[in-house]
Amino acid sequence: MICMANPIPILVLLCLLHSTEETCPSMCLCTSDTVSCSSSGLTKLPKLLPTFSITLDLNHNHFSWLRAGSFSRMSRLETLRMAHNQLTGLIYGVFENASSIRYLDLSSNKLKVVEQHYFHGLWRLEELILFNNKITQVEPGTLSSLSSLKKAYFSLNQLTNFPFFSIQDHSQPFLTMLDLSSNHITRLPWEDVKALPGLVQRGLFLHNNSFICDCSMYSVFWHWDLRGFDTLRDFMEEHTCSIYGDPRASIQFLRHTRFFNNCSVEKAVSQPMTVLLSKVFVSEGQRVKLDCQTSLSSTNLSFTWLSPKQGVITQYNINDTAMRMFANGTLEIHTAKVNDSGLYVCTAMDIMQALNATREINVTVLFPVAEPFNTGYTTLLGCVVTMVLILIYLYSTPCRCSCCKQPKPPVISAAAYDPGNLTSVFSPCTGDQQKIHKNKHVAFLQPMLSEQGLE
Repeated sequence: MICMANPIPILVLLCLLHSTEETCPSMCLCTSDTVSCSSSGLTKLPKLLPTFSITLDLNHNHFSWLRAGSFSRMSRLETLRMAHNQLTGLIYGVFENASSIRYLDLSSNKLKVVEQHYFHGLWRLEELILFNNKITQVEPGTLSSLSSLKKAYFSLNQLTNFPFFSIQDHSQPFLTMLDLSSNHITRLPWEDVKALPGLVQRGLFLHNNSFICDCSMYSVFWHWDLRGFDTLRDFMEEHTCSIYGDPRASIQFLRHTRFFNNCSVEKAVSQPMTVLLSKVFVSEGQRVKLDCQTSLSSTNLSFTWLSPKQGVITQYNINDTAMRMFANGTLEIHTAKVNDSGLYVCTAMDIMQALNATREINVTVLFPVAEPFNTGYTTLLGCVVTMVLILIYLYSTPCRCSCCKQPKPPVISAAAYDPGNLTSVFSPCTGDQQKIHKNKHVAFLQPMLSEQGLE
C-alpha cells in the first residue's frame, strides 16, 4: 500500500515559489501594474522582474547593453522607459517576444547608428523616442517593420540625412509625426520628401538644421506654408538656411523671401498627392457624414482618417460607437458634439500604383440656435407692460389738479364774527390793549365771508 504525502505543504511550496518570482526587486518600487527602478545605479536588469508589469521605468541608470530576450518574460509590457543611460547600441533579439510594447523611450543615451534590426518584433510600437543621442545614421528599413508607428523622435542628434524613401503608406500607414529638428542636415532629397505620405509631410519637423539655401528647399517649404502646416508656423523663426553655405550668412527664409525671387514655386509639391480642402458646419446633435472623395479613381483603395478626438481611424480599429466608417471611406458621426470640432484628414491609398491623395475637412460643431421670439408677441408684450406702468403711475402719484376736491376749512358761525376785532388788528393800540391782544392770533375770514355771501 502506497501512502500519499500530505498535499498541503506541496501547495504552499508552489505558492511560495510563485510569489518569489513575482517579488518586487529591493531597489525598485512596484505598484499594481508599474515597476519603477529609476535612479538605482543599475548596470544590468534585475533577475526577477514581475511579469505582470505594464510599465517598466529604468530611467537614469548605467545600462550600457541589453542581452537578447531581455523582456521576453514580460508579456504584458507596453511602456518601456530607458532614458538617460549609457546604451551605445542594441544587439540582435533584444525585443524578442516583447511585441506588446507600444511606447519605447531610449532618449539621452549614446546611440550612434540606428541599425535595421534594432526594433524587429515591435509591430505594435506606436511611439519611438530617440532624441538627444549621438545618432549620425538611420539605416534604410529601420522603421519598415513598425507597422503601427505613429510618432518618431530623432531630434537633437547628429544626423546629416534620413532615408525618407523607406517610409511608405503601406509600411507606416499611421505615421503622423517625424521629428528631425536640431540636427546637422544641410541638404535633403527633396523629391523623396515631396513623395512622403500627406500625413507625414504635415507632421515633419525640420527646424534648427543647417540647410543651404536653394530653390528646391524653398519650393517645398513655400508650399507647406501655403497649406498652413503647423510644423512651419509654430517654428517660423527657427527655419533658417545659409547663403552659399556660409553659416555667418544665415537667414530666416520664410520671412526674407527676396533671396528666392528667381525661384519657381508654381509646380505642385507632389504630383501623386492632391489635397482637397473643405469646411463643414453642423449643429450639435445632428448627424454628419464626411466623404473621402479624392483625385484617385481606382476601385481598390484603402482609407485612413485622422481625427482630432480619436486619432487614427480605419475600418478595422474603429471602436467608437458614435462613429462609423464605410467601405468607400466615408466617415459618419452619429451625434455631433462640440468637442468633435477640428480638422479631419482622410488619406486614400492606391498600393498597387503607389499613389495617395489626401482630403482635409475642417468640421465646426455649433451649439443649437434658440428659436427667435415672435415679433408680434414681442410688440403685444411691450404694450401690456407700458399700460401697467402707466396705471401704476397714475394711482400711486398724489393728486395735484384743480378737479380734485380739497378739504373744507372749519366753519365759524356768523355770531362769532366781530368786525371790531378785525379792525383792532390794524388800528393803533394802547399799551393795555397790546397786553390784551398779545396771545391772540390773526385769522383771515375772507373765504368764510365769501361763502356766506353766496348763501
